Amino acid sequence: MKKRTRLERFLGMLLIWRRRHFSEKGFVLFLAFFVGIFTALAGVILKGLISHIQYLLTHQFSISESNWQYLLYPVLGIWLTGVLIRRVIRNDISHGVTKILFAIARKQSSLPAHNCWSSVLASAITIGFGGSVGAEAPIVLTGSAIGSNLGRVFRMSAKTMMLLVGCGAAGAVAGIFKAPIAGLVFVLEVLMIDLTMSSLLPLLVSTVTAAGLTFALTGTSTTFEFHLDTAFAVHRFPAYILLGILCGLVSLYFTRTMNWLEQIFRRFSHPYARLALGGVLLSVLIFLFPSLYGEGYELIELLLNGKGEQDWLTALNHSLFYGHNSLLLIYLSLVVVFKVFASTATNGGGGCGGIFAPSLFLGCISGFVFSRVWNSYDVLSISAPEKNFALLGMCGVMSGVMHAPLTGIFLIAELTGGYGLLLPLMVVAVCAYLTIVIFEPHSIYAMRLARRGELLTHHKDRAILTLMNMDSVLDRYSKTLRPEMDLAQVTEQISNSHHNVFPVVDAQKQLLAVLYIDDIRHIMFRTELYHKFTVAQLMTPAAARLSTSDPMDVVVRVFERTKAWTLPVVDADGRFVGFIRKSRVFTMYRQMLADISNE
Repeated sequence: MKKRTRLERFLGMLLIWRRRHFSEKGFVLFLAFFVGIFTALAGVILKGLISHIQYLLTHQFSISESNWQYLLYPVLGIWLTGVLIRRVIRNDISHGVTKILFAIARKQSSLPAHNCWSSVLASAITIGFGGSVGAEAPIVLTGSAIGSNLGRVFRMSAKTMMLLVGCGAAGAVAGIFKAPIAGLVFVLEVLMIDLTMSSLLPLLVSTVTAAGLTFALTGTSTTFEFHLDTAFAVHRFPAYILLGILCGLVSLYFTRTMNWLEQIFRRFSHPYARLALGGVLLSVLIFLFPSLYGEGYELIELLLNGKGEQDWLTALNHSLFYGHNSLLLIYLSLVVVFKVFASTATNGGGGCGGIFAPSLFLGCISGFVFSRVWNSYDVLSISAPEKNFALLGMCGVMSGVMHAPLTGIFLIAELTGGYGLLLPLMVVAVCAYLTIVIFEPHSIYAMRLARRGELLTHHKDRAILTLMNMDSVLDRYSKTLRPEMDLAQVTEQISNSHHNVFPVVDAQKQLLAVLYIDDIRHIMFRTELYHKFTVAQLMTPAAARLSTSDPMDVVVRVFERTKAWTLPVVDADGRFVGFIRKSRVFTMYRQMLADISNE
């Protein structure tokens, strides 16, 4: 108790010092700097843990044949992760970016403190033991939690804490990829935090600090070494466009297949049932296709830097395909098909990881396979350099899966130093994005929230309606009318109420109709009629009825369609709950519009 008191006393003194020496804006920059430092350190620690675990487990593997350990390690990894989550963390830490999007959509700037370390440890175990997912989404959640909890310690406003959440996410991407511009663009494009002068500088401070510290700790080389052997040429534009369309279709396959598989895993409530399904599927796939082991960055490096056929054939090492050189493209194509199964099995079975790395992995292989097929048929007598197209494919699939072409462009350029292909990167990213949005309007991160009407977007009107909720505008009624009540009883209820509309319900509280004072005003003071009229004779059907689960955009559309000023609300069983008034909805809308526009 004494320790806690001393800590609280110290924090109180710190807050007083901060208020005396820093303005709100100045202190936000100060915190953004430390957010960048802490997220960079978290990223370096995570990458180091993954690398060391993988080396300890696989450095003695045979190159020329399959290794039986592939059947064991992935299952052991997701089992250990599941035990850690259930017994130690005791909270769901999956779908990190989706959790951040939900927090932003609900204006819930406070993320659990354990997210500052739990995602790092869980994803390190999962990926180190072979889980076919990426470390980037967990580190984004870690960075956002660091920003949120720093803001909470210093009792920053909810709006400032939300900005710090964005700073943490931006710093995480900037640090783990050594890509400061991509970190900034990711927050604006994927997390959909509006870019204003008050938010730009803290985000830049966080990204530059995180990237700079990562460079200082791990060296100035890019994440993937890439040497541009064949320069950009205008006559390859048809190939760039077709590659972009292919990447959009691969992104669509990845997104829809992952959603379908996640629904299958949700049917199993017991964690060991999910472990059995996910573990068996993952281990078998990795045994057949060892390239699916872990993040897959070794294969990306190989395809980007291979100097020829002999280098690229090493992709068949450790597998049953070793020595069957003619099957290289078939092997790589099968890896593209089954990567989504391996990634979903990893998370569905109890592991922890994201889809950054899988999308880069799929894109690199897709671009390489596309170029080999294109060159083999000598399409339009135009060559398609394998290394260049592997790089462009990474940009295309990431842009499609995340619905973020700018993030894809800048991330791949910074990851590889491939600025000489900036225009082709733009072409492929745009074509991939335009292809997938025909079929899927939301990214793989956002679609779960969009289905529930909880997604915040850059569209101000939709954003405000998303932030509003039914409870904030619902006028709950304690008194109701019954059809058999006469005018005298109605008048007595009206005299004790300030309402102008009343619900008519049956014995089970099911809504039957409504009664408006304006409809009975001409008779409600004529006492001789008090026992001659009943509610059943005076009530009118409601223009429409709303449900407590309806999102606010549905509420507004119903008001517009019916031209009504007041509508009843019922629960899932049809029981009356209260009324919503159009005037109250508009008043709250105007208030929130002023708040969201006040920067």
